[in-house]
Amino acid sequence: MPDVLIIGDTFRVPELRHEIPAEIMDPFLYAEVDGRRYAVVSQLETQTVSEKAPEVEVIEPEQLGWDELVERHPDWEEAGQELIVRACRRMGISDAVAPSTFPLELADRLRAAGIKLTADRGLFEARRRAKNSAELAGIERAQRAAEAAMEAAAALLRNAEPADGGVLVDGEPVTSERLKQAIADALAAHPVTCEEPIVAHGPQAGVGHDRGSGPIASGEAVVIDLWPRDTASACFADMTRTFVVGEAPAEIREWHGLCKQALDRAVAAIRPGVGGREVFEVVCDLFHEHSLPTQLSKPPGETLQEGFFHSLGHGVGLEVHESPTLGRTHGDELVAGDVLAVEPGLYRPEIGGVRFEDLVLVTDGGAETITRYPYELEP
Repeated sequence: MPDVLIIGDTFRVPELRHEIPAEIMDPFLYAEVDGRRYAVVSQLETQTVSEKAPEVEVIEPEQLGWDELVERHPDWEEAGQELIVRACRRMGISDAVAPSTFPLELADRLRAAGIKLTADRGLFEARRRAKNSAELAGIERAQRAAEAAMEAAAALLRNAEPADGGVLVDGEPVTSERLKQAIADALAAHPVTCEEPIVAHGPQAGVGHDRGSGPIASGEAVVIDLWPRDTASACFADMTRTFVVGEAPAEIREWHGLCKQALDRAVAAIRPGVGGREVFEVVCDLFHEHSLPTQLSKPPGETLQEGFFHSLGHGVGLEVHESPTLGRTHGDELVAGDVLAVEPGLYRPEIGGVRFEDLVLVTDGGAETITRYPYELEP
């Protein structure tokens, strides 16, 4: 096993948060050398690292001559980089691997000091593919929050009445903004944070990642996509449902049934050793049977504007989109412990679309759906 170097904070560097499961806002160095684990952190974080990762040996900057470095280097960053060179020399690192996001300037500084450094994206993706118990618990908390928020939005739509082409609750139009506020209010009762969700209706939903705005019309499909992040573990959930208030167009209703079939077939196909592309093909085959275009049926070089124009899903954990991919690429074999967002969808620009998204845990024997929320088109 090669020596390992990771640098950053645990908010923005998932590779680091996986190793040190704590909130550390200032960048620090983490290393693995001959089976031993180290963290170079200031006195402010020594106790945190010792409590959350007691097997990690803490090296404080003062042990590496930090006081002398800050006196000699007027530039704080220059002093910090020299500190990291000294740390590597103290730990006996001459050849190491790092995540592909390792800072280029620091990599150049280490190489200039004679330390060979190689980026290995695949290695670090593989290290956190199988979720540990704390990460799974965080994903569960985030998912339960997402479900509560989805129900808050559905309840508002459930109470809506079609009127003059729109939908009203208490005499006021139901808008994407009003639904987002209901979602935010529900999420506030849970230990999560969340970016602005997607609440896209009508043609907006056909764009894919349009966040949605304005009043909801009667009979429009409303696609709601939420990805809250658990504060304790920094792990995400991800879920999508589609609703209609009023009479749903026949095409939307047909797509709704097909997307549910696609979701069921995909989950049934998921098990360790299966390629992500294989699961994607299961869904594409279903849509092809109904003459709906997919990424696998379109001519090369053409941008698909309707049908199933995105991948089937992705891993979820310390990033909302992470390895593996359920899509056209080959090589991503599923492993026990993967958490996958499985999200079949069908779209046409003129009317929008339908999408479901469930979280699925890959188990030794197959797959277990983490999401616990119904699929009805009428809220």
